[in-house]
Amino acid sequence: MIAPPDDIDRIMTVMEQAFPPEFGEAWNRRQVSDALCLGNCRYGLIAPDGTEDLLTSGETAGFFMSRAVLDEEELLLFAIAPQYRRMGLGHVLLKRFIQSAQDGGMSRVFLEMRRDNPAGVLYAAHGFRQIGLRPGYYRTSNGARIDAISQELTFHN
Repeated sequence: MIAPPDDIDRIMTVMEQAFPPEFGEAWNRRQVSDALCLGNCRYGLIAPDGTEDLLTSGETAGFFMSRAVLDEEELLLFAIAPQYRRMGLGHVLLKRFIQSAQDGGMSRVFLEMRRDNPAGVLYAAHGFRQIGLRPGYYRTSNGARIDAISQELTFHN
């Protein structure tokens, strides 16, 4: 899925606000645009009112980016801008992503997150469960190591 430059701008604006720099999880513009040119990656945006109508609101509250391989999809990036958190938008966007993966014939969805990521509560609420652990996978800006947790959501079609 090739994204228009405006949508990449929207993704980057949210990412710069949402990802704490000390964890080094944010992607740069080149990584985002290159991934979206691959053909098996897709993204979704959400406006502050919970719709996909970004022209009316003029702002983007959040986004997801994923990659599909055969009948499995990996949630690569998921973010809600800090000023729009705790308003239910993460639930709306994640539900939209999950439904589109199911509608696209996926049998399961994977994600990986750092231990103690507050989004873990959101993922658990939507049925994701831990299936693996990568000890010390993430390195913080001060050199500390944080485990990565692999999670899965399986669809029962």
